[in-house]
Amino acid sequence: MKNFRLGKLVIAIVALVFFSSCEKDSNNGNSDVRDFIVAFSDPSIPYREIETTREVELVFSEIAQGNGTIELQVSPSKAIYGVDFATVPAAVEHKLIVPIVKGTKSSTFTFENLIFPYDRMDKTIQFTIVKVNYEVKSPKIQGYNVMMISFDTSLGGIMTPNVGGPTQPNQVYVDLGGKAMYEVKRNSWDLAFDSSNEFRVRLNGSVYMAAGIIKGANSIDDVRDDSAIQAMKNLVKIGTFDPLNLEYIDDPSGDPNKTAIHSISDVDANNKVYLVNMGFDPGTDAVEPGSVLVTGKERGWKKIRILKRSGGYLLQYADINDTTHKEVLIAKTAGFNFTFFSFNTNAIVQVEPSKTKWDLNFTVFTNKVDQAGDPKGSYGYSDFIVQNSYGGVKAYKVTIPAGDKNFYKAYNLQNVEENLLSNDFTIIGGTWREVANAKVLYKNVFYVIKDAKGHYYKMRMLDFFNEKGDRGYPKFEYSLLR
Repeated sequence: MKNFRLGKLVIAIVALVFFSSCEKDSNNGNSDVRDFIVAFSDPSIPYREIETTREVELVFSEIAQGNGTIELQVSPSKAIYGVDFATVPAAVEHKLIVPIVKGTKSSTFTFENLIFPYDRMDKTIQFTIVKVNYEVKSPKIQGYNVMMISFDTSLGGIMTPNVGGPTQPNQVYVDLGGKAMYEVKRNSWDLAFDSSNEFRVRLNGSVYMAAGIIKGANSIDDVRDDSAIQAMKNLVKIGTFDPLNLEYIDDPSGDPNKTAIHSISDVDANNKVYLVNMGFDPGTDAVEPGSVLVTGKERGWKKIRILKRSGGYLLQYADINDTTHKEVLIAKTAGFNFTFFSFNTNAIVQVEPSKTKWDLNFTVFTNKVDQAGDPKGSYGYSDFIVQNSYGGVKAYKVTIPAGDKNFYKAYNLQNVEENLLSNDFTIIGGTWREVANAKVLYKNVFYVIKDAKGHYYKMRMLDFFNEKGDRGYPKFEYSLLR
């Protein structure tokens, strides 16, 4: 717990003193702080985390050499002081006075949630530092000068998705508005059945699955591991460096009309039998610093056929040489992008949060690869970020002009270029780092993200290594654009 608290203080001080810089570490830049600077340690707290009370911290750039006070403006929306929430010390006419005590490095006040569970979803309470009364030095308000408590619209902050280190065994779904993260094992599911009006099925590209039509097969039970299947096994895989093998993967752009498994037809006879390469489990061996090992044991092969039934899907599946198959009805799930199925458990599994409760997915990914403009087919990528396009999330990349250290900080809602927003999964992708040769984080790029509720955020990556130099430890910063 102490280490977590120390980390938050370091992050807050970075925000205080070097917020206009693109540097990611607090030991970069000038550490000579002549002013007494005050800021919130965190720019937002989700309402759902506060069942009763929560301490809200304001941090200082140095130990206080005398007493003083911090004046905060309390600005509630759809919430009433004394009915929905309160503070200790108490606020008077929406003014809250927090003491500065000599010899301390921070101050706190208590936020009290008086209604739990919530009676409405759109409450927010904003706290703004308006004045610092401190006579020992010239005080300044810098960094996180505003803190918001909100049900689903975070002002931003710094997040560290737990993808699990160099083998990256986890997919992490991030809700920017709710400032929440949800992680699942990336080999916990295999097929994603579209819950929209379309009848599409996606493969789990995070474990490098691929699928191809078995020509001439009209029944799943007639397929055997013969010479034709053996020949297919040499083609239906990732990383063959054959540009033609893109037909065996879902298009990396996320285009719902370009999937390896074709749209499911109303006519049973039109729905083909597929050979499915199940890809790889995550690696388990030791990994050299700076490297990754995202592929381990091969997961084998399946034969499948998918039909329409009862407004949903009928999945037929078996191992290659099985003479009979299993069947499972898969219904569409209202409010979600997909219904997910696992061959390991022979059951529907929970993977994604509901479609409006996540924005970004940190994952291993199957992408296209070019060599000097020469297409080389599909290839596996680690350290990938996908936006929730099916849930209405869009994004675009911004390149910071050379030498403009204030560009990211100054970028606001008025700078957003709506026409640049894209559904393409690869817009963020791996465009924030170079790993083919030197392992480099690009400090001159960031991303604008529009969520399904119409909120705009700016987001930049801060790191993808831990302090030991191991890969698979992403960290990013984001802010609500206003």
